[in-house]
Amino acid sequence: MHSLSITQQAEAVLAALESDGKRLRRVQKALAQLENDPRHPGLSSHAYETLKGPLGEKIWESYVENNTPSAWRIWWYYGPETGEITVVEIGPHP
Repeated sequence: MHSLSITQQAEAVLAALESDGKRLRRVQKALAQLENDPRHPGLSSHAYETLKGPLGEKIWESYVENNTPSAWRIWWYYGPETGEITVVEIGPHP
């Protein structure tokens, strides 16, 4: 199990989702799965090659939704502390 750290940018997205209960629940479920097991099959986590973390960390992309137009994703990296995952961004797949 990991601890989650969420950037201000990702926190702002979560706050904005308060008006979209269905999507907020999906994001919260995906965050819980990420916290428990970043390799959970439902997340389909994989390296995201075009971004790097603030210290050059590998950024990962995990699914919130799949097979929907503009499906939402979570972008994150391991660290900075051992056992910690930092959520960088949450939003629709570009």
